[in-house]
Amino acid sequence: MAQQFVQTKIKGDKVVLFIKPTCSYCVTAKDVLSKYKFKPGHLECIDISGRTDMDNMQQYFLELTGARTVPRVFIGEECIGGGSDVMALHQSGKLESMLQSIGALQ
Repeated sequence: MAQQFVQTKIKGDKVVLFIKPTCSYCVTAKDVLSKYKFKPGHLECIDISGRTDMDNMQQYFLELTGARTVPRVFIGEECIGGGSDVMALHQSGKLESMLQSIGALQ
């Protein structure tokens, strides 16, 4: 169930963040992404903290990305990592081109 949910969400040309609201790295990732002008529907933030399958979802993140921690940030079907990774990509200028490459920006 968790695996199917994640796969359904990361399909297509959007950015998906799997987060827990109390996590400082999740806040960082959201703050960085808020600097960009996304087309409607191309940025989705999913709070996994209240889900009954949260542990299964994080176990699937481990299989899929090599880490079970949040945030897990996907650009299309590619996981670009967590909060520190998003910040580093933004600071290097690479994040914008990654977002443009999937057509997520206005």
